[in-house]
Amino acid sequence: MRVQLPLINTVHGRSALTCRFRCGDACFHPAPNTSSNPYVGDVIATALSRRSMLRAAAVVTVAAAAGTAGTVVTAPSAEAAAQQTTAKPKPKGKAARGLRFTPVAPNTADTVTVPAGYSQNVVVRWGEPILRGAPAFDPDRQTAAAQAGQFGYNNDFLALLPLPGERGRQILVANHEYTDEVLMFRGYDAAAPTREQVEVAWAAHGLSAVVVEENKKNGALTVVPRHHLNRRVTATTEFRLTGPAAGSDLLRTSADPTGRKVLGTLNNCSGGTTPWGTTLHGEENFNQYFANAGRATDKRYGIGTGASERKWERFDRRFDVAQEPNEVHRFGYVVELDPYDPSSAPRKHTALGRFKHEGATVRLTHDGRPVVYSGDDERFDYFYKFVGGKRMKHGSSRAVREHNLSLLDEGTLYVARLTGDSPALEIDGTGKLPADGEFDGGGEWIPLVTATAKGAVSHVEGMTADEVCVFTRLAGDKVGATKMDRPEDIEPNPHSGKVYVALTNNTNRGVGTNAPADEANPRNANKHGHILELTERWNRADSTKFAWTLFLVAGDPEDPATYFAGFPKDAVSPISCPDNVAFDPHGNLWISTDGNQLGSHDGLFGVATKGERRGELKQFLTVPTGAETCGPLVQDRRVLVAVQHPGEISGATVEKPASMWPDGPGKIVRPAVVAVWRKDGSDIGV
Repeated sequence: MRVQLPLINTVHGRSALTCRFRCGDACFHPAPNTSSNPYVGDVIATALSRRSMLRAAAVVTVAAAAGTAGTVVTAPSAEAAAQQTTAKPKPKGKAARGLRFTPVAPNTADTVTVPAGYSQNVVVRWGEPILRGAPAFDPDRQTAAAQAGQFGYNNDFLALLPLPGERGRQILVANHEYTDEVLMFRGYDAAAPTREQVEVAWAAHGLSAVVVEENKKNGALTVVPRHHLNRRVTATTEFRLTGPAAGSDLLRTSADPTGRKVLGTLNNCSGGTTPWGTTLHGEENFNQYFANAGRATDKRYGIGTGASERKWERFDRRFDVAQEPNEVHRFGYVVELDPYDPSSAPRKHTALGRFKHEGATVRLTHDGRPVVYSGDDERFDYFYKFVGGKRMKHGSSRAVREHNLSLLDEGTLYVARLTGDSPALEIDGTGKLPADGEFDGGGEWIPLVTATAKGAVSHVEGMTADEVCVFTRLAGDKVGATKMDRPEDIEPNPHSGKVYVALTNNTNRGVGTNAPADEANPRNANKHGHILELTERWNRADSTKFAWTLFLVAGDPEDPATYFAGFPKDAVSPISCPDNVAFDPHGNLWISTDGNQLGSHDGLFGVATKGERRGELKQFLTVPTGAETCGPLVQDRRVLVAVQHPGEISGATVEKPASMWPDGPGKIVRPAVVAVWRKDGSDIGV
C-alpha cells in the first residue's frame, strides 16, 4: 500500500492562511468571470491521446536524497496494469543534459532538501539591510523607515542581471508579493491593526534590487550591502503610468488629477527580464487591498464590497473605492524597473492590459520587436500576448535606453482563443479519450487594442481604447476568449521558441453549474493542473495563429489521467499544481509548484522538452513547511529559488510558529532566497 505523507491544513491545495493574505480568499468567492465564453476544458480533453494513455504505468518510488521520505508503490488498477504491457520503455543511457541528478523524494521536512552532491546557502532574508543607513533586523522593533531600507517580505520572482566592471557580482531583483501580518507582528490583531504595522506592510511590499557577490571557493551568493545600485521600491514609491490609458479619466484621482502618476505597486507575483536590460513584474491579486467597491467592473475583478483584510482603507483613503473610485484602476499592470538606474521612476504599462498578471516574459520578433506573454491568474480567465510596434535598439547610451523603455507603450494586445476538433459528447471529464485519439489543437490571437504614437484604437465593439486597457477582462469576455484553469507563468523556450503555459488548477471545473471539462481540459475538479505547449505559426512570435499540445497533465503518475509527454510514468517524479516556470541553458523546462495536493511539500522540478527523454520529470528540491517554491532561476552552475511564506499554516502566529526555517528554534520565520550548487563546482545536472 502507498504510504501517505501527512496532509497540511489546506483549502484547494493552499493553507487557509495563504488564501487569506495572498489573494483575499478568492477560492471562497464565485469566479469573477461569468461570461459564456468557451472554457479551457472545452479544448484540452482531446489532449490525452490514446497512444499516450497506453504508455501509462503505476508510479514507483522516486530515488531519494539521503534522509528524505519516499513514496511506496501501490498495486496498480486493472486498467493501469493493462496499460503497462504496452508502455513505452524507458530510454537507455543518461538523463537529458542538465537533469543528471538523483531526484529528491516527496517529503515534509522543514528545510530546503536538495539532491545528493549539492550544497545551498540563504542569499538574503526578509529584513536584511540593503540600503545605506538601514538598521539590522529586529522583528520586535520593526518600523516602516527600517523596512524601507531592508529586503522586503515574501520574495517571489527573481532575476540576476550582469554587473559590468565588477567581477563576480550580479544584480539580484526580487518581487515582494504580499505580507503575512500574523507571522510578522507579535500579538497582531487583524481587527485593529496599528498605523505602524500598516506602514511596515506598505514598505515590505514591492521590489528589491540588491547586488550579490559569488564566493570564489563555492557557489554561495552573499549580499553586498550599501551598494549604490541597491534599491527598494514599496507601496508608496512614485510610478509613471504609460501607454494608451495614461491620462485617461479612468485613472485620475484627487491625489493625481493628471492620471499619470501613482504611488506604489502591490502583489507583484512573477515577472521577466527584457533583452534591453530591465525587469518586468506582474501585479496580481491587487483586488484584496481595496474596500467598499460596488460597480460591475469591480466585481469582475473580485474587489470586495466590505472592509479589506488588512484594513488599509482606515489609514489611506485611496484604498477605499467609495472615496477614491479610480485608485483601484491604477493597479493590475505590468511594471518595468531599470535596475541600473536607482533614481529612475518605475513604469506601469497600460498597453499590456489590466488584470491579475502572474508575470510577463519577453521574446523578440524576427525584426526585433518585443512580444510579451502574460496570464491572468484566476479560475476561468484568459492568457494574453502583446506584440510591440517598435524595434529594440542596441547600445547603452541614454538615448537608446530611453527608446527601449518606451517599447511596451506601442503595439497590439491580444487574447487567446483555443479550438478543438472532437465532439463535446466524447468528453466525460475523467480523461477518457475522444475517438480521434488526438491531443493537440489550434488557436488564434484575438486583437483587443492597438496603440501607436498617434493614438490608440480599440478592436472591441462598444469599448474605447482606454476602457480596453483598464477593463481588459471585460474586453476578453466580449471577444470570446477561451476560459483557462488559472493561467500563471508563461515562458517562451529560448532554444525552440515554443511557449509553455502553466495552468495551476481549478477545483471548480465541472462542479455545480460551473463549466465542465471538454476539449480544453481532461478532468473535472482539476486539483493538480497541467502545462500547455504552444507553437506560434511558422514559429514567428508575431503570428496571430498557433498550435497547442498538452505537454504535461499533473498528478500522481499512477492516475491514468496524468501524462508526461509520453515518457514512461514509472520513471517520473509526482508533481501537483505547476506555477512558475523557467528554462535552463540546455532548454529543459523547470517548474515550481504552489499548493501540492499529493501530501508533500512544494518543490522545483526539471523536465526535458525534446528528444527521447522528452517528458522525463525529476524533482530537484523541496521547500520547508507551509512554503511555496517561487522565482526559479537556473544558471549553468547555480539554481536560485525564492522560498515564499514558510510557516504559512492555518493557526500559525509569531508566538506559535509552524516552521523553524531558516534560522532555527527561537527565531522568527523569514521568507528568503536560496542558492543551490554542486559541491564539486561542476555545472548543474551534467
